Amino acid sequence: MVKLDKVKKQYNDFRLNCSIEIPKGQVTGVIGRNGAGKTTMFKAILGLIKIDSGNAELFGKDVCELTAQEKQRIGAVLADSGFCGYLSIKDYVPMLAAMYSDFSKEKFVSECERMQLPIKKKIKDFSSGMKRKLQILTALSHNADLLVLDEPTVGLDVIVRDEILEMLQDYMKTEEKSIIISSHISSDLEGICDDIYMIDKGNIVMHEDTDVILGNYGLLKVTRSQFEKIDKTYLINSFEADFGYNCITNQKQFYLENYPDIVIENGSLDLMMRILTQK
Repeated sequence: MVKLDKVKKQYNDFRLNCSIEIPKGQVTGVIGRNGAGKTTMFKAILGLIKIDSGNAELFGKDVCELTAQEKQRIGAVLADSGFCGYLSIKDYVPMLAAMYSDFSKEKFVSECERMQLPIKKKIKDFSSGMKRKLQILTALSHNADLLVLDEPTVGLDVIVRDEILEMLQDYMKTEEKSIIISSHISSDLEGICDDIYMIDKGNIVMHEDTDVILGNYGLLKVTRSQFEKIDKTYLINSFEADFGYNCITNQKQFYLENYPDIVIENGSLDLMMRILTQK
């Protein structure tokens, strides 16, 4: 479905250098700090920027070679995208119908009403949550095969976030659909993503199945004397700390069974990002 192979893009003092692959029927999450390269990666996937080298493919074709009809298979929500505030949903319906051959006016309006979005109200008067729900519904409105969602839940309260995640889960009930989504809210990604890419300073620093991260990974907090004695076979990385060392493992159970005196935190996306992006 999506493939970036050694894609590079230079912006002054920032450089993207990444490879990712997303198969059909999968939800892939991308996490990283602000400025890590998430949005640049998404724009490369959509062909919105000219990459310096490497290959960017969608549906088995170079993104620059996609036809207008093939581009209709994509639904996107980017952090800097939006609607003209002086128009209403009612105003946008004929535009969407003209843009997308598989757009269903009845279904779109019905979903907007279900999400309590006023059809005739100017969008500039919508709350942040209402605007984001409209963006998601628009991305879903034309039966896209791929959703590219850059921070779709940022700044939203927990109720609206849950509504949006429910919409995405309903979308994935259709076979062979795929989503790539970024978020600063790790619990959002932990609940819906099959796998996770972590990006830092433009580079992929981790790729792992979500259930492996949550089930097998852990953080060992050890003193200097404990660090000298433990078996380091299953340690991925270690960082000095005030008390000794923080150590990441993908074999948490081994250390739980063999080192009962060591403090071990369960794996989470927040934990992985906090440790793996340490300077």
